[in-house]
Amino acid sequence: MTGTVFVNGSYVPKQEATISVFDRGFIFGDGVYEVVPVIAGKMVDKAYFIERLARSLGELEIEWPCSRDDVLAMLNELITRNALIEGMVYLQITRGIADRDFAFPADITSSIVAFSSELTLIDNPAARTGIPVMTTPDLRWKRRDIKSVNLLGQVLAKQNAVTRGGKEGWMIEDGVITEGVSSSAYIVKEQVIITRPLSNEILPGIRRRTLLELCKKEGITLEQRLFTLDEALAADEAFISSATTIVLPVVSIDGSTIGTGAPGPITQKLRALYLARLKAEAGETQ
Repeated sequence: MTGTVFVNGSYVPKQEATISVFDRGFIFGDGVYEVVPVIAGKMVDKAYFIERLARSLGELEIEWPCSRDDVLAMLNELITRNALIEGMVYLQITRGIADRDFAFPADITSSIVAFSSELTLIDNPAARTGIPVMTTPDLRWKRRDIKSVNLLGQVLAKQNAVTRGGKEGWMIEDGVITEGVSSSAYIVKEQVIITRPLSNEILPGIRRRTLLELCKKEGITLEQRLFTLDEALAADEAFISSATTIVLPVVSIDGSTIGTGAPGPITQKLRALYLARLKAEAGETQ
């Protein structure tokens, strides 16, 4: 275990990083997080991620531990110290340290930690093969629009999917698909992309937001509405999006082949468009 992490104002070696046992993030899951992708050594889509972080903090009435500019400067320093070229930075802010009590403590200082990880974002082999998805019950709380560190529902759903051979899980509630365990979910039927509309029942995905912008710009039809598992099984294409997968084709759901069983043309087009946008933002030569 090598590398540097950030803990409450200090850059420390990973193996020396510690948090208090009384941190409310540890005791209650009382905190929020973000994952920001890094390409060519630079954070991309960062403005949208910081905006969502601010919203999550506001919904939980957690104070910023420092300014937004200081947060971005810290993440950039972490990228430099770890010589990160491609991957992600993870940022977590909790309500802070206090004796265990459910109510919000008075005069508490929020905690902040961050680390980085190397990942293959651009040349992900799964983009060429597609991934299998398994459906699983949605057992999460009712404020899924907040990017909370309390992820036990997602952990159980992911394990359910993985043990049945899936690379991702699509969660189902009230007969319709909500979203992926750690991604947004989409299907394509007759050249139309379908994805669930925003509400407190799903996370407002950053990739989702940007994909909607790309579809509008490129004249690709997209409908925001609920869709069922039967609709997904009958789709021409399906795909997911997330901070670290960008856009990935789904080639089977619950063992049933989707479309031709290979990445579809609309999915591949959207991934190419998104990659071009991210590379341009990172200043990487196309």
